[in-house]
Amino acid sequence: MLVIGIAGGTASGKTSLVNKLKEIYAKDILEVISQDSYYHKTDHLSMQERMELNFDHPNSLDFDLLVKHIGLLKTGITIEQPSYSFIAHNRTDQFQKIVPKKILIIEGILILNDKRLVNLMDYKIYIDAPNEHRFQRRLKRDIKERGRTEEEVTKRYKNTLQPMHDLFVAPTKDISDQIIFNGDATKNAFEELKLSIEKQL
Repeated sequence: MLVIGIAGGTASGKTSLVNKLKEIYAKDILEVISQDSYYHKTDHLSMQERMELNFDHPNSLDFDLLVKHIGLLKTGITIEQPSYSFIAHNRTDQFQKIVPKKILIIEGILILNDKRLVNLMDYKIYIDAPNEHRFQRRLKRDIKERGRTEEEVTKRYKNTLQPMHDLFVAPTKDISDQIIFNGDATKNAFEELKLSIEKQL
């Protein structure tokens, strides 16, 4: 199994890159796991308390479970991936069965912050994008898909997302194997990525 980590700031283009890879590799070859599925349970908190949590800090993620699941997949064992609701700010009762495949992609802003997880990766990609570009994309997405208001998104981005990005996300660029600049001429970068994948396969 080839394990690829795709990191980068919020709304930097990680999902777009994953979708491009999905177009190349069949479903029986490629599987994707998002860090979003591994936020800690918040059953013990009120809705207001959940809304005030810092989901952009590494402590918000259940890295123990994520590392365990990736380890199991690498040894050929199917896992039950948790499901997370951004509306309820909590895990749901639903699970998704993930079976081992030839290529496994792990994507998320904080995935390069846990050394155990990094050590399970064969190739690490960081997508870089300008702050204003990321903010505008995040604003549109959260209003449309997550029921947020413009004021709520703007406040959270300024007070939490950007400071956490500077502290925990941007520094992980230094340990990546490839940096892709979102918004630039990325065709060559994508071709380079494909070649790297084929070589490692």
